[in-house]
Amino acid sequence: MSEATTPKEQQQPEPDVLAAQQPAATPPARGNGLALLALLVGAAGVAAGGWGLWQMQALDARGQQQAGQLQTVSAEAQRLAQGSQKLSTQLAQLPTAEELDSRRRLLAQLQGDQQLLNQRLETVLGASRQDWRLAEAEHLLRLASLRLSALQDINSATALVQAADEILQEQDDPAAFSAREQLAKSLEALRSTPNPDRTGLFLQLGALREQVAQLNAQAPTFDGAGGVLNELASEGVEQQWWQRWLQTLAEYFRLDFNADNNIRPLLSGQALTQVRLALSLALEQAQWAALHGQTAVYKQALQQAREVLDGHFDVENPNSRALRARIDELATRPVAITPPDLGPALNAVQAYLHAKRSARSEQKVEVGSDADAEAQLQEALQ
Repeated sequence: MSEATTPKEQQQPEPDVLAAQQPAATPPARGNGLALLALLVGAAGVAAGGWGLWQMQALDARGQQQAGQLQTVSAEAQRLAQGSQKLSTQLAQLPTAEELDSRRRLLAQLQGDQQLLNQRLETVLGASRQDWRLAEAEHLLRLASLRLSALQDINSATALVQAADEILQEQDDPAAFSAREQLAKSLEALRSTPNPDRTGLFLQLGALREQVAQLNAQAPTFDGAGGVLNELASEGVEQQWWQRWLQTLAEYFRLDFNADNNIRPLLSGQALTQVRLALSLALEQAQWAALHGQTAVYKQALQQAREVLDGHFDVENPNSRALRARIDELATRPVAITPPDLGPALNAVQAYLHAKRSARSEQKVEVGSDADAEAQLQEALQ
């Protein structure tokens, strides 16, 4: 107690005392650390064992996969071996080089013969087709000439000649120039020829025939209503018995001293029917003449119809007057034409046909001689 001490120094313990006190508290901490370390080591061992087990399983799976692949490769090798064996068998069955050379020569010869046969077949078929088409053109021209001479049908003849010219155009042959020139001239002549409407005339005459069936005779009427008798009856203021008798008689008789026109008698039922029939027959004959282009028959039939109408029907009748005017109008219509001559065109087409056939016959003879020479050459080479 001899030395003086501060309060701070009195409060701090001595280092030796502290060191002596600390070891007393550390033993429990060391025991926990060892347990934790042992736990970690155990977990690491378990993990290592699991990883090793997983590696073993992976190795087993890989071994099985490799075994399967090995089996597949083995099967593929067997298949390839079988294919190789088949190929070896097929190669053994193949002909030798000498046989192949001989077959190659035979094949080349066969191809040449086939090509020559195809050319001949095309020549024959082409010639036959051309002959058919040219014969068709000739037939069309003959038919057009017949239509012109028999029926004077301009439209049909023009269409037929045009079709024949198209057939010659398909030939694409310079030798057909003269024939096509004649066809062109015939076409221009046909197109410039007037074409009357015969069908229209036929229908119009048929309509007139229907009007004839409705044509009736008109009864005459008297404008004087009794004439002189009526004048005598109306002189007195008071009519006596004889005046009344004259008035009654004036209704049945007429005295006309200035009659300029002839009064036609009324037609009875049978006579009217006969007149209608005669007029209808005349118009029907005019129809036939209009269709066939017979001008003389056409005018004669209409003249006959006009005479029947003038001889049995009153001119003042409106129906008969209209029918007479219509007949006079139709009588001026042309029904005949002057058809052009198609003979030069037909002769030109026939000449072209003959020249074509002659040239084809000469070509067949040349082809036959060439084929014989080629066959002889092949026999000599063999």
